[in-house]
Amino acid sequence: MSTLTETPDPAGWPDPVPERRARRLGRRRQHYIPRVHLPPAWPVAALLVGYPIWWALGLGIFSFTIIAIPMAWGLVRRWPIRLPAGFGLWLLFLLWCVFSLSMITVDPPGTYGQFGMGRMISSGLRLVQYLSITILLLYIGNLTEKELPRLRLVRMLGIFFLTTVAGGLLGTYVPDFEFKAPLEYVLPAALANDSYVLNLVHPTAAQIEWFLGFRSPRPEAPFEWANAWGNNLSILLIWFVIGWWTYGGPGRRLSMGVFLSLAAIPVVYSLNRGLWAALGFAVLFGAIRMAMRGRVWALAGMSAILLVGTVFFISSPLKQIVDDRLANPHSDSGRAWNRNKTMEVAWGSPVLGYGGTRWAIGSQNSSVTGKTGGCPECGHPPLGADGQLWLVIISQGYVGAFFYLAFFLNALWRYRRDNTPIGSAGLLVLCLALFTMLIYDHLVTPLALYFVTLGLLWRNDQARRAARFGAALPPAPQHKAVS
Repeated sequence: MSTLTETPDPAGWPDPVPERRARRLGRRRQHYIPRVHLPPAWPVAALLVGYPIWWALGLGIFSFTIIAIPMAWGLVRRWPIRLPAGFGLWLLFLLWCVFSLSMITVDPPGTYGQFGMGRMISSGLRLVQYLSITILLLYIGNLTEKELPRLRLVRMLGIFFLTTVAGGLLGTYVPDFEFKAPLEYVLPAALANDSYVLNLVHPTAAQIEWFLGFRSPRPEAPFEWANAWGNNLSILLIWFVIGWWTYGGPGRRLSMGVFLSLAAIPVVYSLNRGLWAALGFAVLFGAIRMAMRGRVWALAGMSAILLVGTVFFISSPLKQIVDDRLANPHSDSGRAWNRNKTMEVAWGSPVLGYGGTRWAIGSQNSSVTGKTGGCPECGHPPLGADGQLWLVIISQGYVGAFFYLAFFLNALWRYRRDNTPIGSAGLLVLCLALFTMLIYDHLVTPLALYFVTLGLLWRNDQARRAARFGAALPPAPQHKAVS
């Protein structure tokens, strides 16, 4: 029996319709360009795992803004999107950042300087950075467990920790290492020669200090400042322990001891008292958390490890470095003066602030401004440079600072009952955020890591609520957590 396709054309001519279709298809194949389908989590991996590349290109501080562009497009394609609880407080803070720009031309009493392009660029850059990390938080929170498992995100942060340790070792043993980044070749000469811009785009291994009476390199790679290195390490260490020990197999747990031993070297040589205090706070928080949950054996094990580590530290040359640093406070009086002056000036505009930092007249050592031949210590950083809280107070006023603090306190309260390993680690990181905002500037890498932590807590809370109300629960991390 013949079919329709087997029946010849009565006139003996081929069917013209299929021929035309074949010609069109051939032309399409000639011009076909294969599309690359990237996984939805690629921007997060490019940011956290690929950060050393951004740093080497001179784009470290700008990477969050660049990668926020594809993240924002991804959120638009997923619209409508979910928002974390308490997000309205952060939106109010962002609005206050915009409103405070109306005060950018004002120079309050006790300060000096004039309105110009530099002030506009710095204030605008901070606003863009706040918006960029907001997009990062929303993007992580709207990815599914299949697209970005929580454990994979924890492991990304663990890899970032190893990168930070490697940079710390580089700064400790090769402190003069530096190179010209590709970005420096394309910057206008006026920007490339500016000291502030140069510090942001020029990769260096360490910041050299002399306050102990001798040359003391403080590691900063792969970040812009030595304090940023210490702040980031204190955050990433927590997630490294969760990813390599709590959810790690025998190989990861064994390697963790090696990596932590290596990390101790730049931690001590960083001369970073804020980092030391943050690590002490983390240990105390963990001990209290385990005691409250009745995990006596885990607490005893941690105490034994700390005892062995303390004995090793006391018997090593590292102890003398710590003693010398604690005996030379160096910047305490300047920091105290700067904070008091910041609060005093901020009362001139308590609602909106001044849209950015200002330079104060005088310092703790002199009533004049800047260094002189008779007073080499008279120079000082701008108001608000000694901690994120003081930066927000001078820039967005006391009202803006209220919204900023309320957002973090609300998150801490909301997730307080999350006793999972990810929940406990996230709560510790949020506590560190509240502690370090008194001594560290959080823009931009530390604040981004705090927001990644908020994303993890948010995702973890979604999973717990889904389990409570009988919905489909995203797959849990693959390895059994260690008690």
